Amino acid sequence: MRIAKSFGPVKALADVTFAAQSGQVHALLGENGAGKTTLMRILYGLTRPDAGTILIDGSEANITSPRVARNLGIGMVTQHFALVGPMTVAENLLLTEPGNGVISLQKARAHVRDLSSEFGLEVDPDAIVEDLPVGGRQRVEILKALSHGCKTLVLDEPTAVLTPKDIDSLFSLVQGLCKDSGLAVVFISHKMHEVLQISDEVSVLRHGTIVSTQRNFELDVHQLTQLMVGADDPNLEVLVGAKSPQTPAIAQLSAPKATVLSVRDLVISRDGVDRVDNFSLEVRAGEIVAVAGVTGNGQSELVEALLGLHEPTLGEIEVNTINVVGSGIRGRRTAGMSGVSEDRHQQVVGELSVAENLALTDPSRFASGPLLSRSAMTASAEDKIAQFNIKSSPGQSAGTLSGGNMQKVLLARMFDAKPSVAVVAQPTRGLDVSSTAQVRAELRNRAKDGTGIVVISEDLDEVLQISDRIVVIYRGRIVGELASDTATTAELGRLMAGVA
Repeated sequence: MRIAKSFGPVKALADVTFAAQSGQVHALLGENGAGKTTLMRILYGLTRPDAGTILIDGSEANITSPRVARNLGIGMVTQHFALVGPMTVAENLLLTEPGNGVISLQKARAHVRDLSSEFGLEVDPDAIVEDLPVGGRQRVEILKALSHGCKTLVLDEPTAVLTPKDIDSLFSLVQGLCKDSGLAVVFISHKMHEVLQISDEVSVLRHGTIVSTQRNFELDVHQLTQLMVGADDPNLEVLVGAKSPQTPAIAQLSAPKATVLSVRDLVISRDGVDRVDNFSLEVRAGEIVAVAGVTGNGQSELVEALLGLHEPTLGEIEVNTINVVGSGIRGRRTAGMSGVSEDRHQQVVGELSVAENLALTDPSRFASGPLLSRSAMTASAEDKIAQFNIKSSPGQSAGTLSGGNMQKVLLARMFDAKPSVAVVAQPTRGLDVSSTAQVRAELRNRAKDGTGIVVISEDLDEVLQISDRIVVIYRGRIVGELASDTATTAELGRLMAGVA
């Protein structure tokens, strides 16, 4: 395909040439805003190009919708699964079939069994989707794509919510499909070691242009990083240093001091179910403690309870020896705790400017009589924009920021309150390599300055690289605690899967 696309004055893709070969995995890398999503949306019929052509098996194709793309043999699986949880696997596949007024669940079940046998996918057609583990749901998504005669499969951040064991299974499946069925796979990921592990070729997008396409064996992590960002960045050592997921973390980033957070016997119930069960944790000043686990094991409820968004059912949360249960968000801030939840869009007021968002924690600081001093807010915002390397101006609407810049605004606002305890959920989810490096470096630096930090993350590289201790949560309970300088992804993966 050779494509150009602009959105107003912004050139998203500038004469991009990209080719995926049958029987190979072609990785597509690039920072947020580089054009990866736009390119794949065009391939799948969700966006129309301004110019250029798409060739399928040598013939020009006019892809006007996802249905047209599927009929041409193009499938796509994103990290956010498009499945109906209460329905069975067979029923979910039926939803993607062309409507002709006739529905045969028996034929759908047989179709799933045939596909499972043909492609080596172990999928029960009668399994309820919401009862499947995350890896099982991903297999259903892949099966959906293959059910339409898929010849080219796009996998967009496919490992974001998987355990190491699930990732290994996915890679074995993908490589088998390429070898045995001649499938062409486009693999999009920010994780360098995954790209080097699975791909045959790698293309790097930067500012809407392909700057490199090379065979996998010609590259290493450092070269890939430099191609993506186009310049040296001292923060990238955090990422480049981890050439494989087995690389141990930097041990004891700072000397632990007094206990600043104590969580005891925490129980959080939702709809009659204990989402968090008897959870206890202590964090000391200058220490980063990571809470690792697969999505849906109580992390979201834990973050909400810690930050005061919802109070726990039972248990205590002490910040600097003060029990803050029942005190809400304000009480926790007064005691010395602040944080960033996993949904950054809920914490940013998109209609307000960056300067106004940065001032929200304590706008009284900028009071000038009965009014707020705009000049003081702007000056303060300029300092934080420079300190956190936010690509923005004080007056820019916060809702127009990229994910990485939005996250840095939230971190700047959180640390502006000078908390003794910081709780950060999924700090780099969806961020590109440069923003990821900056966020992780900032967390490490704040810990060195004495802040006790709780990081809730599903990214095991992140957990190993920036934490001092790791606790693993499974079905709402802590099932293990490891020192990050001796932990491995294999150990963490077993614990995350509930294997003691």
